[in-house]
Amino acid sequence: MKNKILFSLIFTLYLSNVFAQKKGVQILNTGAPIQVSFRGMSVADENTVWISGNNGTVGKTTDAGKTWQWTRVKNFEQNDFRDIHAFDSNNAIIMAVGNPAYILKTKDGGKSWYTVFSRNMEGMFLDAMDFLDNTTGVCIGDPISVGNSGRRFFFIIKTIDGGETWEQEPLYKMPPAQEAGEAIFAASGTNIAMLQHPDFEYAFATGGTVSNIYFIGREGKQNKGAQIPINQGIETTGTFSLATDGKKKFYCIGGDYKLPNSTYDNFYWSTDVGKKWASPNTAPPYGYRSCLRIIDKETMIACGLNGVDISKDGGDDWKNISKEGFNVCMVSAKNKMVFLAGDRGKVGIYYY
Repeated sequence: MKNKILFSLIFTLYLSNVFAQKKGVQILNTGAPIQVSFRGMSVADENTVWISGNNGTVGKTTDAGKTWQWTRVKNFEQNDFRDIHAFDSNNAIIMAVGNPAYILKTKDGGKSWYTVFSRNMEGMFLDAMDFLDNTTGVCIGDPISVGNSGRRFFFIIKTIDGGETWEQEPLYKMPPAQEAGEAIFAASGTNIAMLQHPDFEYAFATGGTVSNIYFIGREGKQNKGAQIPINQGIETTGTFSLATDGKKKFYCIGGDYKLPNSTYDNFYWSTDVGKKWASPNTAPPYGYRSCLRIIDKETMIACGLNGVDISKDGGDDWKNISKEGFNVCMVSAKNKMVFLAGDRGKVGIYYY
């Protein structure tokens, strides 16, 4: 009898320990370089996650985060890869910010990379990209001057062959910046989204002196723009991340990255393609947030410099689940996990 009681106690403690390990955000021992800041992440399948950052760094796990492989892309060791899209464990695309701008692709799991796009011109700065499927994708950049009028248009390129080639969108698909201080934040690669809307092909959100969302029309359809009533007005404010159901619901998050603890007007959503906007009635996200992802129909997760928050009611009420700071988070739906990455080589995981 004593042995049975002892066994039962040990088993209960074991289960409690397992539950404790999976409660909240856990920091992973990945072996990532501590001097690297991560902002790009892509979940290819339930086991495969790719991460990108500065110093030409790219990482990958193929066993759901148990082990990681890290590399610095040859001849691009000084570049900052702010976004990454992974098709599977072998094929991925990375985007480097700055001028010249580069987009690279690998077909051998990251062992070697080749250039699929490069552009050297004044004001060039790529910010984010998104893919609809294995062939169609879009990449956006800060406004560039076009012609002699002095007007600045958001730079947009598109691929229809899995990123092998990229073509600049025609001018009528490149919205003009509304003010001199309007730009796009390269914070987590999540302020652009391909859509399944009958009228619009993709949408992206801006920040700075004004924060707008732009819906880019399909062939024969017009573009549409709407101002987001989020915190804006100076260069450090606005929308940093966009999440959507691909149809009518659009969630915008951000704030002021110089005030990471401020909750002032940092989250808004629209259920009618930007006609009307709502904000939380109960509790907003707990500070500036650089990334927002949808877990399921009503559940969302957001991360920023001072922590990680979750909402289970469509964004009306947010709960803080970690004080650990991260720049980007992505959902592995089948495994019910969220991977997170940030500064100083930090990688985390959250079981929901």
